[in-house]
Amino acid sequence: MPIIKNNISSIQRRLQQAASDAGRTPNEVLLLAVSKTRTSTQIKAALAAGITSFGENYLQEALEKIDQLSNAKLDWHFIGPLQSNKTRLAAENFSWIHSVDRLKIAQRLSDQRPSTMAPLNLCLQINIDNEPSKSGFSAQQALAAAADIANLPNIKLRGLMAIPQSRTDLKAQRTPFMKLRQLKDQINSLLDNSQKLDTLSMGMSGDMDAAILEGATIVRVGTDIFGPRDR
Repeated sequence: MPIIKNNISSIQRRLQQAASDAGRTPNEVLLLAVSKTRTSTQIKAALAAGITSFGENYLQEALEKIDQLSNAKLDWHFIGPLQSNKTRLAAENFSWIHSVDRLKIAQRLSDQRPSTMAPLNLCLQINIDNEPSKSGFSAQQALAAAADIANLPNIKLRGLMAIPQSRTDLKAQRTPFMKLRQLKDQINSLLDNSQKLDTLSMGMSGDMDAAILEGATIVRVGTDIFGPRDR
């Protein structure tokens, strides 16, 4: 699938330019390919183009692909809403969970992560624009919960994730990402040195440039890699 390879090259050039504009190096930013609803064949095409990290939103669909691609060395990130009754499967099959939106979910993931596996990397989902329709911690809730989550066994609290409201102007796009970066700094001031957050999962196809300018370390890109989804 040459179009996927070409799309990835285009996104990587865009990432490199944004990193350069921010005075950063491109290897500070992970390009996470959002592969929800995509086939294993499409994922293999992205892998052939150098992508090894994939983000999934739907647990059952993801588990099928993880099984189909078990021989490939892939890094699987769960980025969708996670219900309490699905935490065990998530804890057993992913290396990252970006969508921890309450303390209970973090506790269950900690309890259910197999001790034979590396600690599960977690990001707290922040409702950065305080939208009633979106889940996630408020800034104050995250400040209150971060230390408790960072002290849980079998997990590693790595950072914060947000999906801001859609904005089209670059300056406006940067505002919520700046708030998320500042929140990370606030949380880090409360944590021990060994627990400091190092990850900002923010920015998608339409706003990844603004996110990189504000310190994103993971950008989540789907359509601009794989093309429009089938309806």
